[in-house]
Amino acid sequence: MRVGLYPGTFDPVTHGHIDIIRRACSLVDRLVIGIAINRDKGPLFSLEERVAMVADEAAPLGKAVGCEITVHPFENLLIDCARDVGASVIVRGLRAVADFEYEYQMVGMNRVLDDSIETVFLMAEAQHQAIASKLVKEIARLGGDVSKFVTPTVNTALRNRFDT
Repeated sequence: MRVGLYPGTFDPVTHGHIDIIRRACSLVDRLVIGIAINRDKGPLFSLEERVAMVADEAAPLGKAVGCEITVHPFENLLIDCARDVGASVIVRGLRAVADFEYEYQMVGMNRVLDDSIETVFLMAEAQHQAIASKLVKEIARLGGDVSKFVTPTVNTALRNRFDT
């Protein structure tokens, strides 16, 4: 069984994330979505909320394409998380050149830590390339419509969080 790990903060999960999850499922038998605790980023949603949102949004995708999807919170090194869940592949989504520069450094460091775990980059579909959770939160905070960037469930959670 080929196991992949798709890590991120998913604060909140967006259409871009969902696109990468859907396409990653075609590469692996089991996809673990690693929800990074990452206290330094000061997430809008609690870990429990992010885990629930991702699980709710990803479950139908897994069923539709026959891929087992699980959600796994983690606070350790990404490479250690990959080992913990038995992943042989780390899946990363790319939007722009700036993403690539950061990811390139991460791959290099991870390869030194464990060269048996590969990293695969998936480009977001064109209509999702500009979506960033940080910008979605900012638009929602300022009362803007984020329905084109997130699912209805996530949109409601954002509106409730900002009371808009």
